[in-house]
Amino acid sequence: MHIPDGYLGPATCGFFYLVMLPIWSVASGIVKKTLKAKQVPILAIGAAFSFVMMMFNLPIPGGTTGHAVGGALLAILLGPAAACIALTVALVIQALLFGDGGISALGANCFNMAFLLPFAGYYIYRLISFNAKPGSNRRVIAAGAAGYLSINLAAFLAGVEFGIQPLLHHTSSGQALYCPYGLNLSVPVMVFEHLFIFGWVEAVITALVIKYLLKHSPELLIDGERS
Repeated sequence: MHIPDGYLGPATCGFFYLVMLPIWSVASGIVKKTLKAKQVPILAIGAAFSFVMMMFNLPIPGGTTGHAVGGALLAILLGPAAACIALTVALVIQALLFGDGGISALGANCFNMAFLLPFAGYYIYRLISFNAKPGSNRRVIAAGAAGYLSINLAAFLAGVEFGIQPLLHHTSSGQALYCPYGLNLSVPVMVFEHLFIFGWVEAVITALVIKYLLKHSPELLIDGERS
């Protein structure tokens, strides 16, 4: 899902940087006010956990790769604002040190994976688990659904960002200057691989971790819901 340099035009890259700047600012302010001291190590571990998950890129037919993210899980544990900061840190390190995702596309990658994914995952979880008892299996189901749906939303948006480039940036003869694949190809490729493979990986990991924590450390979930 990482967008490399050269696939998005300058206008698209600039737009997402402008969108993310206030999001980072607001999220940082929320984290300073709400993150408890005992949650700080979890934030660091969560960023490292997400970093490792995203480094396992598997090739998929269609010339792209896919991976799990862990965004919904971090949002459930720490709140969406803290998850946004943790995922941003992971994405920045990957882009700067490993070339996984472009510097110019960092704003777009952060919007997809550090903003849309954890915020959508958090509120999907809260909606499905509303009024559920602390040890209820509905919380586990809600976590799995949050992981599955949120990563698919992020993948869909990435497909749209790829697909609109030929419409936004092309020569007078119609040749694409950046990503050459239109919406009819980019969206199905991005969506199908996550609907049938990586969405389920995300769902299983999220559900299993939440199931474990419900049994052994339920206070972590309660703290996250209050963030």
